[in-house]
Amino acid sequence: MAHVDLLRALPKTKRNIQKRAEAKDPAVVAAAKEYGEMYWDGPREYGYGGYHYDGRWRPVAQDIIAHYGLKPGMRALDVGCGKGFLVKDLMLECPGLEAFGLDISLYALMHCPLEIAGRLHLGSAESLPFPDASFDCVISLNAIHNLPRPRAITAMREIQRLSGGRAFVQVDSYLTPAQKEIFESWVLTAEFHDYPDGWLKLFAEAGYTGDYDWTIIE
Repeated sequence: MAHVDLLRALPKTKRNIQKRAEAKDPAVVAAAKEYGEMYWDGPREYGYGGYHYDGRWRPVAQDIIAHYGLKPGMRALDVGCGKGFLVKDLMLECPGLEAFGLDISLYALMHCPLEIAGRLHLGSAESLPFPDASFDCVISLNAIHNLPRPRAITAMREIQRLSGGRAFVQVDSYLTPAQKEIFESWVLTAEFHDYPDGWLKLFAEAGYTGDYDWTIIE
């Protein structure tokens, strides 16, 4: 496994931590975990506050393509793809790359860019509906932490099964108690989170040999 920053080119999101914390209650959390319109395109306190294509994933796609040496004819999968913007940008940056996505949100898939319609699958990271070693690269960005720990292990095993370790997973984490407190004020959907050592233990239990990084809220 290697700790790599493949999202370094992604613009930093401005977060109003105090406003989110003040609005956060069980009803808001429950609505967010439905991963429907409120989560993607409703008010910011429920999730993204409006998630629209703006090309910001293109430089990230470039870094992923370069890091894994992806070429036309190869196959890539984004697990937890949301509306599929990274899938679209991977194909724009590497014409001929066979890129696909999977997400549990029907709403997100129904609002994907039209040019990738048919490339996105409805399903869970715990049971990826593809044969062993069927992808040259598997990506999962800020999705695995939305599962309880035992299910997160299962999902990591699935990613390993499809990729043979040619994979990159980014999950919520923190390096200090202060960062943990900020994270817990902000988070709506994460079921499991931990310091990096805890995540590395989970990866080892899953037999995951791919790359990884942390999303840290400050």
